[in-house]
Amino acid sequence: MPGPGPHMMYAMGSGLALTTLTNGRFSPHHTLTYTINAFFGPDLGSFSEWLGSNLGGFADYFGSALAEIIHHPFYYILVLGIPLCFLYSWVSALLLRNGVLDSVTGVPLTRRQCLLLVSAGSLTHFFLDHLFEENGHSTMYSWILSTGWWENRAPVYPDAVVVVGFLCICLIGGFIYINRVKSLKSTRKQSCLTLQLILIIASLYCLWCANQIYWISPRRAPVGEEADLGVLIFLAIYFFLPHGLCILSMYPKDVEMVQIPF
Repeated sequence: MPGPGPHMMYAMGSGLALTTLTNGRFSPHHTLTYTINAFFGPDLGSFSEWLGSNLGGFADYFGSALAEIIHHPFYYILVLGIPLCFLYSWVSALLLRNGVLDSVTGVPLTRRQCLLLVSAGSLTHFFLDHLFEENGHSTMYSWILSTGWWENRAPVYPDAVVVVGFLCICLIGGFIYINRVKSLKSTRKQSCLTLQLILIIASLYCLWCANQIYWISPRRAPVGEEADLGVLIFLAIYFFLPHGLCILSMYPKDVEMVQIPF
């Protein structure tokens, strides 16, 4: 699986991009918390397993059990999310008070922001782990590939062409309509409507693929040989969701005037 370098560089690079695009609303405090949890967070389980194996006895059993719980994209959040959000919020205030880490807003991270960043970091960690561990035979990666058609040349069914083509046309056409010239909607409103459009089309697309793979017997190739169902679900959970959580954790535009509550 990826080591410290890829995990931290990927997360820190994403954080830096958000900092640049938001003029500091995603601050260095955000990036540091996100980066630490994208690597060191879930790997606390692996560390406990290694430590227990060296100590032996009950420590070995406890370390292995802890690793099974913590080294997981969602259990890590459920088990350690609340304690860590208090810790990182306190550390953020300490670093800011002592002038160690800069923040354009001058406001430390709240516990809510830290919880969002802990969650984003955990999911980002497994974005790389699922793709680049177990010699390419991880459970998640195997499932993604299983939603494709690899037995022989994939048949192309006329109804598949019609359904997939229609959904893609709706996506492009809807995007153009929402963002048309001289629209009376604000940019924020247009973005929200576009996001809703993407979610609707993605849901219908996944429903079509799931129907062809799991509900029809014998199974059919939903989109030729492509593993679209697995790819869409994987990207939704491990790419778009963590970046969305990072965006939700940003300081509001009026942060200089308002102390953000938890």
